[in-house]
Amino acid sequence: MPVPHSLSFRAPRVLRTVKVFARARLPSRHGEFEVVSFIDEAGRTLDDVAIVRGALVGAAEVPTRVHSECLTGDVFGSFRCDCRDQLELALARIAAAETGVILYLRQEGRGIGIAQKVRAYELQEKGLDTVEANLHLGFDDDLRDYSVAAAMLNALGVASIALHTNNLRKIEGLRAGGVVVSRREAIIAESRQENAGYLATKRDKSGHLL
Repeated sequence: MPVPHSLSFRAPRVLRTVKVFARARLPSRHGEFEVVSFIDEAGRTLDDVAIVRGALVGAAEVPTRVHSECLTGDVFGSFRCDCRDQLELALARIAAAETGVILYLRQEGRGIGIAQKVRAYELQEKGLDTVEANLHLGFDDDLRDYSVAAAMLNALGVASIALHTNNLRKIEGLRAGGVVVSRREAIIAESRQENAGYLATKRDKSGHLL
């Protein structure tokens, strides 16, 4: 799906540069990948990693997923969100392609961290939705910054990407970091009773295309 060239969402706060630090083979239940770590301009290693398939340097329209960490969903299989479902879909899609990349960003709870995320869960159990809970805790609805994701893709040498996302802020964030996003692919998981309200809030208040 083609994507617009101008979107009225927040751009990354800082244009960043990173370099590949290490890479290793990653055999998995989804197929054969490579895991890549990075180092920044100050010589600090990042906690963010890339899961890579195929030769990316100079490759065009590389299937790409930018995935923010969700401990409760990705690791423990929580039904409160669709995070693990989206990650599984992305891994399956990339395993079936000649090239692909998943950027796994350590931005838990849309950037508020795991401790505050659990507080937000507590507020949601009292009737607030995900956006209202973040605002009640004194945070923006979404604090994530995609400058590091753009820097990682630039370091991997891709020419352009096909971004698998429902969140238009990711497109704007990557483009602001110099990444060519040639098209968007929807990545919609089946809803459950436990996450129906969460998905509705993402659609109605956060602008996700669900």
